[in-house]
Amino acid sequence: MEALLNVTVLIILAAILLDLLIGDPKWLPHPVVGYGKGISFLDKKLNHGSGRRRKIYGILMAVMVVTVVYSLSFSLIYLAFRIHLLAGLILEVYFISTTIAIRGLREAALKVAIPLAKGDFTEARFQLGMIVGRDTDKLSESEIVRGTVETVAENTVDGITAPLFWAFIGGGPLAMAYRAINTLDSMVGYKNEKYSDFGWFSARLDDVANWLPARMTSFTIWLASFCVLGSRKKHAIHVTWKDATKHPSPNSGWSEAMVAGLIGVQLGGRNEYKGVVSNRAKMGVPLETLTCDHINKSLIYMHGGWILFFIFFSLIWISLS
Repeated sequence: MEALLNVTVLIILAAILLDLLIGDPKWLPHPVVGYGKGISFLDKKLNHGSGRRRKIYGILMAVMVVTVVYSLSFSLIYLAFRIHLLAGLILEVYFISTTIAIRGLREAALKVAIPLAKGDFTEARFQLGMIVGRDTDKLSESEIVRGTVETVAENTVDGITAPLFWAFIGGGPLAMAYRAINTLDSMVGYKNEKYSDFGWFSARLDDVANWLPARMTSFTIWLASFCVLGSRKKHAIHVTWKDATKHPSPNSGWSEAMVAGLIGVQLGGRNEYKGVVSNRAKMGVPLETLTCDHINKSLIYMHGGWILFFIFFSLIWISLS
């Protein structure tokens, strides 16, 4: 048991280092692509009929996708370990690395920040449009920054700490299952006419999977602020307590509100999606005007948050051994 717990920590650390080293290169097959194709196929086949029928089929689809992903991942890792210890370790490290996106999230944010710092709003808007669903073609500098900071804060959970959490709990197979849940939510978990019934269960499943990681991440981001000069620690606690639950997601608001409070800006507000206006609740107090520098600050808190999150769980696992 002791050896297993210690190996778990080392496997997850290796997965983090692999992600930091290579990210998601196009020449390596990525499981999420397969998830997406499968979900898209089932969406076309099952998402029709009455609301009740759609809801039942949506539940069946989500259960099927998550079960298949977990079972296949478990079987492949098991077979790899049967072939050779090193083969099993390599495959599990790779699987976990595909569920986290530390390097990818940083690069995506910098692709917005770099042209924005040079005054190239057109390129900055284009790059932001690659990572958010809102319309970006008319956004001002502050709105471009807001969209980027919100993305970094929210995806610190979805793309880093939540998969790490499930990897600690159940290794590569559970991390892969989490990524399948997250992909389901991103593809069908919308509150519109097409998906309000069919994607209902997928969205709720994602809410459950992220509930604890989101709140723990908010706390580790706050702890990381003690290493950052100028962070507003007391203000951030007040903002998070007051505004986190205003977000339409029961989880995303925790990391967004914490980051907003620490850097002294206001997130949320008016967004447009294909020309349709959506007014999201505002989080934080605009003590500072949003500028390109706030993107870099959000990345600092992203890194501090996931590092302390990893250390926290590693210490728990080591103490149990």
